[in-house]
Amino acid sequence: MSELLSLSIGIGLAVSLLFSEIFGLAAGGMVVPGYIALNLNRPIDLLLTVGIGMITFAVVHALASVMIIYGKRRTVMMILVGYLIGAAAHTLHGSSEAHVIGYVIPGLIAIWIDRQGIIETLSALVTAAVVVRLVLILVAGSELS
Repeated sequence: MSELLSLSIGIGLAVSLLFSEIFGLAAGGMVVPGYIALNLNRPIDLLLTVGIGMITFAVVHALASVMIIYGKRRTVMMILVGYLIGAAAHTLHGSSEAHVIGYVIPGLIAIWIDRQGIIETLSALVTAAVVVRLVLILVAGSELS
């Protein structure tokens, strides 16, 4: 699985770069499509992860109305809040089937929702993840299941 993750992240980096250059859109961060592509067969995990990304964006946006949060602070706050909400969701769900994908993935999604908008980010993310998954199927074949 470790080799498949490395391959997925590498392909995701290339696809993210292409999307950024061709369409001018980020797919939720450079490594996010690779992680999402590996979990396309787990829709509950995907919804939970994207939902936490959107909640993270809302929380940091609300905090920014009472605190000075911009630049590096905003980036770190997005990742930190995403991590904390993800950890809380993991603790609440415990041994259930639903799991947040990665530790920083929700925060990275939140950063790009903040920078380019929700529709643009989620559209690019879904499309890039599907492209990565298709390439993984071509390269890894039966190992992907």
